[in-house]
Amino acid sequence: MDLFRSDPVAQPLAARLRPSNLDEYVGQEHLLARGKPLREALEAGALHSMIFWGPPGVGKTTLARLLAQFCDAHFETVSAVLAGVKEIRHAVDIAKQQAGQYGRRTILFVDEVHRFNKSQQDAFLPYVEDGTLIFIGATTENPSFELNNALLSRARVYVLKSLDEAALRKLVNRALSEERGLGKRQLRVGDEAFQMLMAAADGDGRRMLNFLENASDLAEDGGEIGVELLQSLLGDSRRRFDKGGEAFYDQISALHKSVRGSNPDGALYWFARMLDGGCDPLYIARRVVRMASEDIGNADPRALSLCLAAWDVQERLGSPEGELAVAQAITYLACAPKSNAVYMGFKTALREAGEHGSLEVPLHLRNAPTKLMKQLGYGDEYRYAHDEPDAYAAGEDYFPDNLAPRHYYQPVPRGLELKIGEKLRHLAELDRNSPRQRRKP
Repeated sequence: MDLFRSDPVAQPLAARLRPSNLDEYVGQEHLLARGKPLREALEAGALHSMIFWGPPGVGKTTLARLLAQFCDAHFETVSAVLAGVKEIRHAVDIAKQQAGQYGRRTILFVDEVHRFNKSQQDAFLPYVEDGTLIFIGATTENPSFELNNALLSRARVYVLKSLDEAALRKLVNRALSEERGLGKRQLRVGDEAFQMLMAAADGDGRRMLNFLENASDLAEDGGEIGVELLQSLLGDSRRRFDKGGEAFYDQISALHKSVRGSNPDGALYWFARMLDGGCDPLYIARRVVRMASEDIGNADPRALSLCLAAWDVQERLGSPEGELAVAQAITYLACAPKSNAVYMGFKTALREAGEHGSLEVPLHLRNAPTKLMKQLGYGDEYRYAHDEPDAYAAGEDYFPDNLAPRHYYQPVPRGLELKIGEKLRHLAELDRNSPRQRRKP
């Protein structure tokens, strides 16, 4: 019995072209080519629980089914969108029946496993542990964040990649040549049209085949699926950009790192990619303000003002005028001198504030708005800096009595911080030579 086809006429093209064995499977050569880890485990009969992590349309479900076929295992599937603990228990009962009556192992495939909550994920553990079933979960989200450590420790994670040009071309060629695909219609797809399909599919094989099938419905038998037809069909097909998932954080990370690395071209590319994928420009504008403080800091304080202005323009004018202002801010940050001195100093201060607890404010630094406070010594011996030479109270101590003075802020020798560093070194020299240096009690 064919595992994948029940009614070929009613099935979409992507379903009709599902491979019937591992040799027909397209893509994921880093896992399934001869000598690669998953292929070697299968050929050795070492079937184990696993997580397939990858973007949509790269063959996670198909691969799970093929593994069951390859290892002659019973295949059960549940969707985390619709199922709960009841469905899990039902699958476990079937697995026990298969083992008892037929001596067959059972693969339980859980699609979108990241949608199960903690208790639902925990429900698998005893049955994975005792070998009742072999668990295969599919997810588009980072398992490190979405799956329990207990489940991760019992399953090996395999990363599936977007389909490259060679894999997508192989899919299209099969669709056009095989009878179960579009072979009977003798359609053709030129190179330019294929490039359009590939760009619209964005590494998603199922999406590619769906576009091809839709285009074939509008083409004549024996004709060509051309550029004009695809343009009318595809419209504005967005590239992959999950607004809360892995692709989202990967791309904002790439943008931030391009800015930090002083590469305006890379920064503009990732900005454009995020906009093309449907990201809210205001989100990027907020992140750009963060970059100004984290990576530019006092090396060029104008960067922060420019980024705030770009954010304001985006809010006031919207697209596309606002996006141009954000692009201007991004390129300014990328080209500006870099310093993370404020960022690192602030992080250290936050950590030490937590480590040392609620140390009292020294009396000389306390305000004394009442007579009682003055009688208690609040503000005694405070030195008003403006009354000191060069408006600097040399030797003064601004830390709690039980904490030695720290130097959290270490300016870098770039941009304005070059001058700031020179001034701080001059003030430190005044402190060392001051006869009024305050001593800790």
